[in-house]
Amino acid sequence: MNLSRVVLVAGMLIALTPATAQATAAPVRYEAESATVVQGAVESNHAGYSGTGFVNGENVAGPYVEWTVGAATAGNATLTFGYANGTTANRPSDISVNGALVADDRQFAPTGAWSTWQTVTLTTPLQAGANKIRATASAAGGNPNWDYLDVDVAAPSTEYQAESATIVQGAVESNHAGYTGSGFVNLDNVAGSYVEWNVSAATAGTQGLSFRFANGTTAARPMDVSVNGGAPVSVTFPSTSVWTNWQTLGVNAALRAGANTVRATSSSASGGPNLDKLDVTGPGDTEKPTAPGQPSCSEITHNSLRLTWAPSTDDIGVAGYDIFQLGTQIGTAAAPPHTLTGLQADFTYTISVFARDASGNVSGSSPEVTCRTQPAPPDDPPTTPGKPAVSAVQPTQATLTWTASSDDNGVRAYLIRDAGDTVLHTVTGTPPANTAQVPLECNKTYQLHVVARDTAGQLSAPSPASDSFTTGSCGTVPQTPATVAGSWDIPWDISWAPDGSFALVTERDTFRVFKVTASGAKTQVGTVPGSQTTGGEGGLMGVAMSKTWNGGSDQEVFFMHTSSEGNRVAKMTFNGTTLSGYTSLLQGIAKNRYHNGGRLKFGPDGYLYVTTGDAQQTSHAQNLNSLNGKILRITKTGAAAPGNPFNSRVYSYGHRNPQGIAWDSAGRLWSSELGNSSRDELNLIQSGRNYGWPQCEGACSVSGMTNPKRTWGVGEASPSGIAIVGDTVFMAALRGQRLWRIVLNGEDVGTVNSYFNGAYGRLRAVEKVPGASAIWFGSTNSDNNGNGQPDVIRRSTIQ
Repeated sequence: MNLSRVVLVAGMLIALTPATAQATAAPVRYEAESATVVQGAVESNHAGYSGTGFVNGENVAGPYVEWTVGAATAGNATLTFGYANGTTANRPSDISVNGALVADDRQFAPTGAWSTWQTVTLTTPLQAGANKIRATASAAGGNPNWDYLDVDVAAPSTEYQAESATIVQGAVESNHAGYTGSGFVNLDNVAGSYVEWNVSAATAGTQGLSFRFANGTTAARPMDVSVNGGAPVSVTFPSTSVWTNWQTLGVNAALRAGANTVRATSSSASGGPNLDKLDVTGPGDTEKPTAPGQPSCSEITHNSLRLTWAPSTDDIGVAGYDIFQLGTQIGTAAAPPHTLTGLQADFTYTISVFARDASGNVSGSSPEVTCRTQPAPPDDPPTTPGKPAVSAVQPTQATLTWTASSDDNGVRAYLIRDAGDTVLHTVTGTPPANTAQVPLECNKTYQLHVVARDTAGQLSAPSPASDSFTTGSCGTVPQTPATVAGSWDIPWDISWAPDGSFALVTERDTFRVFKVTASGAKTQVGTVPGSQTTGGEGGLMGVAMSKTWNGGSDQEVFFMHTSSEGNRVAKMTFNGTTLSGYTSLLQGIAKNRYHNGGRLKFGPDGYLYVTTGDAQQTSHAQNLNSLNGKILRITKTGAAAPGNPFNSRVYSYGHRNPQGIAWDSAGRLWSSELGNSSRDELNLIQSGRNYGWPQCEGACSVSGMTNPKRTWGVGEASPSGIAIVGDTVFMAALRGQRLWRIVLNGEDVGTVNSYFNGAYGRLRAVEKVPGASAIWFGSTNSDNNGNGQPDVIRRSTIQ
């Protein structure tokens, strides 16, 4: 069948051609013996090598060979590694380019003998000029013997997986072998089903679009391809005989600089083929805008302010700016200056600005500015709500209904308070509802009242108190806590020794590590070298003691911290008294002011789980080649754990900023996650699942993405650490200033209520006490969001 044709429609040129290999120059060979060799030697005692020898690395994790490779132009390159592995086991290696990890734990299989040489290839972008390509042994067996590296630089191209695109009338599947990424898209057998990719281009012009597809039927399946909503052109995808036979079909199309959409729509009742990915040949845009300049505030009122900053620059132009109050987005602007509205009266805002280009690349953070809104002007506050009626009283909640308030500017929220004026629940809306289910503590007597808030932040007089009522009893309830140790400076994480005699606690901004005994004795045991702050949420974060730590034969302790180049997982030695030594196990995790993740915990399987944020670069979360926006599962050497779903360190993806992790009695992994501006999440984490960010914040039911099991408004939660006691999750809340109690029913969530509402301020670290039905939890009031008070770690019995 001859598929060649050229069609000109509405100024868009699409040339349909059979998939053929593009003519390129011969690859350039770089011998291993001429590269930089660390912990290895050049040898020649096994025949069959090229050049003058090969490199035999030491049989430990960490040795590497680094080639310096030249490229005339930037673009994708095929790297071919010549190697031999005379053992019977795989020898994995981490491949990095210019310091960035591009192949996580790439396997180099046995070749049968040390004199039998084979090749492994991968494709990665190179920059114009010199590039550093490093192959580092990621397991105790070391690297294979390296003979050479062949480099073939092709025309630049960017890969867009179909499973990460917008899918309408189709599903992500993985039941036919041979796909790339994490799956492929099986479109419904109807006309109109489609896949739409968001594609970026550094410059305007004609670029090649290559669709990888399979069509296991005997009939061709036509699709209409359109770019940026322009007139579609029909493209015929022929039969590939079986669904596991993947082919490519290339077309050319005019793209504009920056963001583009490419949509492939089924045009017959049979639907389209299975689509694996789209490759775009041409210069993709990967350059971030420069960081915005110092913001300043003016024209400040009780609910608005005018924000000005020095604009960013970008190679294809800045598309917009995202404005953050600490870690929460509060505005979007096309350009400076910008007026923020709907602000809280008489409130201090700590604001930073991030630039975004049309391709979705996000800059680093501007400097911060602190601005305080004016007190609310004299105005008519909302009328007093009516006395609330109580119904449907249960052990952990009750329904409250009241007569609505009125206001000349409009009521925007109702605050439901207890007799001590602690806010238990907030109802928002335009207008907000005048009924709500209020989460309550078990076995407690309440009288509740309601306060209305208007757009100016003014509060009504409290409603009359409800009739007194008492909730029922229930199990696994946190009791009044006792102080374990005080005078902390942002205690971030807690990890217990296996015998429960003491715990190690990290401080985020001081980089200090403390030993705290079960009785509360507190001693500094060291600091973590090379740690840095990000002026926001980064610094010294997670700590995890080895599950077999004994202070003698096993002294291993693991940390996650921010360093000069990004976030790291590192290992140190702790003998029970002093922390010493330092080994970086995993780098290449991007950092930013916010969204750094940071939690470390050993799972029931003995492997180390690591949460990483998207570093405010939302594209990281869906990119399986990035370590950001993920939950990772690694060995004690930093290598990918056996059985991981993508043969890499990635265990789950599509995360914005995962925080707490813990396992229930059945070994199921649960994780809390900070939302952007609307919904926080509790997720049941399963191997290989996509949790939706940035397409989804909270539940959205997008095909191929997994919904959270429970969500909260960001003002109620902003969750951090979690612990599980008796199959009940206890989740620390930062903005919510409470401890959420979430009863698990297998893979689902049952009763949800909260404790210590506002009593101890912002809560971050929470950990189960070994061998006891109890938790330790720490406040975080001394950080830039808090009230500046020294923090306290407390113990609460669960009964």
